[in-house]
This record gives sequence, C-alpha cells and structure tokens, in this order.
Amino acid sequence: MEIRSYRRVFDLERRIYRIDRLRLNPGGVPVRGVVYFLAILLAALIARRLPLLEIVAKVPPWYLGDLAVPAASAALLTMIRVEGRPFHLAALALTRYGTGPRRLAGARRCMDPAGRWYPNEIVVLPDGSDGRMRRLLYTGPGAVRVGVQHERTEGAAKRGLSSLARLRRGPELTLSGLADGGALSPGEVIALAPGARLLVRSDAASPGAGQ
Repeated sequence: MEIRSYRRVFDLERRIYRIDRLRLNPGGVPVRGVVYFLAILLAALIARRLPLLEIVAKVPPWYLGDLAVPAASAALLTMIRVEGRPFHLAALALTRYGTGPRRLAGARRCMDPAGRWYPNEIVVLPDGSDGRMRRLLYTGPGAVRVGVQHERTEGAAKRGLSSLARLRRGPELTLSGLADGGALSPGEVIALAPGARLLVRSDAASPGAGQ
C-alpha cells in the first residue's frame, strides 16, 4: 500500500453511522459528503432562480434535481483524492496556483526573464569639477554656491511674459560665465526665496570651475 501523505494514517475522517434509531450503512456516511450534498443542492436551487438557467433546471423531475444528482455528485466528490487531499482542498490549491504568479523570487512576484527593465530617470547635478558652467534651472527656496567669476542678470528671462505669468514664476536670476573669469575663493553663496528661479547659462568658453 502506497502512502502519499501521513494524513491517510493519522487524519481520521468523521462519519455518521446512525441518526437517532435509524442505522445507516456499516461504513457510515462521511460528514464531508453531507456538506457536499448541501452545497450542490443550494447551487441547484439558486440556478433555478437565474433567468437563463431556469429553463434548463426545470426540465428534469424534482427528485432528480433535488435528490439523485446532488447525492451522486456528493458521493463522487467524496471519493476523489488528489495527492492525498480531499476535493475541496485540492480544488482550492489548484485555483490559487492557476490565478497566482508563474514566477517567484523570494516568495514574491517577479518579472518575466524575457522582459526588459528600464531604470527611472536619473537627475545629475554637476559639482563644478569639469571646469565650465553647465546649464541649470533651480527653483527656491534654497542656497546656491557659485565658485567661478560670473555675470549676474536679474529678471532678464522674464521678457515677453504676461504680468500674471511673472507673478506666478516669482523673481528670476540669470548667471552667465565669463570667458576670462577665474575661480572665486571661497565662492559666493546666493540665497533664493521660495518661488525664486535661478537660471545658469551654459558657457563652454569659461575656464573657471562650475557652480
């Protein structure tokens, strides 16, 4: 005898052998079969209420739909065993497996190996070590340290905008590098109020350190 699971040895199935003075068959009726019978009978009664299934459910006689078919189905489901497990546990496991992810990594859903992963956009801010000023737009509040000689222009980028647009954008400061400018030691710190914008123009000819 092949034992697929220890439940077959230690898990005893509950059975009903008699009801009051009425003695059932010697082997008894499994309680699980009674539950299957009631569930199938309830599903049949609900099917008779549905508009489309009502016509099909009323074709067989009542003793077939309410007794014979539920009893035969319950007996068949009681005898079904999948890897030592009863029908309802096996059906639940198969449903979870069918609706679950196909690939797991660390017990979590993972991407298809044939798929391709794209990283998110990376924001890179220059630290000034490349020897030239790079184009940069920063909105306050905050502080910016400038380590190269530059030309400052206030409000130059606001030309051509309406009054409402200027009010929303706030004050704006433009920095441009000088062609013959050198490095500033220890540098100049510019404080920006909330909503203030700092625009640094790219100047490849500036030999000094960046911002």
